[in-house]
Amino acid sequence: MNVLTFPSHEELNKVGAGIISGLIQTTPRAVLGLATGSTPIGVYEELVRSHKQGLVSFRRATSFNLDEYAGLPANHPESYHTYMEKHLFEHIDLPAAQRHIPDGCAADLEEECRRYDRLLEHAKQIDLQILGLGHNGHIGFNEPDQSLNSATHLVKLKESTRQANARFFRFIDEVPTHAITMGMGMILKAKTILLIVRGGEKAEIVHQALTGPICTEIPASLLQTHPNLVVLLDGEAGRCFQ
Repeated sequence: MNVLTFPSHEELNKVGAGIISGLIQTTPRAVLGLATGSTPIGVYEELVRSHKQGLVSFRRATSFNLDEYAGLPANHPESYHTYMEKHLFEHIDLPAAQRHIPDGCAADLEEECRRYDRLLEHAKQIDLQILGLGHNGHIGFNEPDQSLNSATHLVKLKESTRQANARFFRFIDEVPTHAITMGMGMILKAKTILLIVRGGEKAEIVHQALTGPICTEIPASLLQTHPNLVVLLDGEAGRCFQ
């Protein structure tokens, strides 16, 4: 585990983007695991900047997103399809056929989970998986529980997770109650995991996840078992490590 703390978001963003672009430059056909939410936006902005400067091309890469809300069509303003288009895809040269996001409006959501796992298995292994961290220690939408599902699955969101995401919607009732998420088993198969955490409100949970007991009640604690985990923290999130 390599934990790095940065005094500014700008420095964190540049280092995070540098890790990703460095991989693409050395391994053009890299498989990227992508995350959404507010945490990776600055990193994606740096990647877009590097691409526009001609420093990196995603033309031969492949991407898989961690999750998607159940019940939101791809063109919904708060779907993760829309998020990825807005913050990354429409600004880089990653072909549409090589971008993968679960279909939250599939007629059979359980079959959609199985389909997504088949795509992941065909890709063989994610080279670099980007992760954020939920306030309750969730990774993707793998919520705290007595047991965790290793495969892509449909999950009922904890009320705390819905409350945390309510800022993106007009009303709490608009926040979906379920989501499709990549399972912890597939996440942990990635060659490298890049965990990015920002904000003082997550200082305690990230410290607990990375130094405390490994348990399913804090899904992120399972990251301690990964052989190549890189953690990027801003100064507030990293205060417990200083």
